[in-house]
Amino acid sequence: MMTTTTIGLVAGTLTSIAAIPQVIKTYKTHHARDISIWQPLLLTVGVSLWMLYGILIHDLPLIIANITPLLCNALLTGMKIHYGRNDRR
Repeated sequence: MMTTTTIGLVAGTLTSIAAIPQVIKTYKTHHARDISIWQPLLLTVGVSLWMLYGILIHDLPLIIANITPLLCNALLTGMKIHYGRNDRR
């Protein structure tokens, strides 16, 4: 049976790497027409708040688990805005 620590580690790992394939695909194709701006934008805000919460309660695992999703979703938001200009043509 899985321990709570193992469940937490697996959940943190999966949510941390979930956006990486989309970041790679968007970077390689230089277009983001199929991505809604709201998904990565809302995740960036939500993950930022989780990190702030982790900082306020001094919970290092919570902070660490949200670094990669924050970076990935912020990158996706930026790429959607940047490449979105190309998608309109």
